[in-house]
Parts: sequence; structure tokens; C-alpha cells
Amino acid sequence: MNKYKRFAIVFCCVLSCAVVLPAARADEWNQKTKMSFTEPVEIPGRVLAPGTYWFVLLRSDSERNIVQVFSQDSSYFYATLLTIPTDRPQATDKTEIKFAERPYDKPEALLKWYYPGLLAGHEFLYSRKREKELSRDSQQDGLVVTMPL
Repeated sequence: MNKYKRFAIVFCCVLSCAVVLPAARADEWNQKTKMSFTEPVEIPGRVLAPGTYWFVLLRSDSERNIVQVFSQDSSYFYATLLTIPTDRPQATDKTEIKFAERPYDKPEALLKWYYPGLLAGHEFLYSRKREKELSRDSQQDGLVVTMPL
């Protein structure tokens, strides 16, 4: 076989891998995650009733810090939430979320969300007033609860 045929075969293999690879990792791009809660959960600006929700990164190449929340069947849109990047010391193979522990009569507040296999996650941004209240509650009842899903 001459070198042009070899080059053509290698080029076709590389091209086919480049086309198939993004499709195999589509969920990692938008980090679509199904989360089920048995108790009410606070997110910035609202409280989610017990149930199942989809947390998805906004479709954007440049902005990776906007999370959208949808109903279980994706027919209802609940919120668009701003986040900031946050890191964890070790990646896990499961979704990990962190809550601010609150008094028994208040819903736990979702603080951070980590997608499986990634060190970087998303820290939800609350208003300054709300952040102070969460901090005060956490100092009284404990700091943060971590829950792998």
C-alpha cells in the first residue's frame, strides 16, 4: 500500500472518531441531571416542591454558569439560575449536591451541584440578604450537608 492510501485510511478513522465522540458525551456538555427530592428544596428565588426535576446547563458555548430547572417531563420551566464555578477535591462517579442545613421548619437550600466525573461544579448565587440568612441558619444548626445522588 502506498503512503497516500495509508494517510487516507488514517484520516478517515480520525474523522469518524471526531464525529462520534461528541455524540457520546452529549450529557456531559449540558450536564443534564435528574434530581428527585422527598422534601421541599430552596433554590435562588423559589422553593421546589417534593418531586423530580431536571437541572441543565444553558445551551451556550461561552457561558457555562447558567443552570435551568425543568419538570420531570421537561414540559414546565421553573427557573434560570446564575452560578459561579466551584471545585471539589475529588471527582466521584455520582452526582453530588450540597445543602445549607436549616431549621426543621424551613426547606434545605441547594448550595452546590457537581456533575459525575468532574472536579468543577456550580455554586448557586443567592441574594445578599438570603445568603446572610442561610449563613445564620447554618451556624446555628451545622454547616453543609453533602448528598451523593
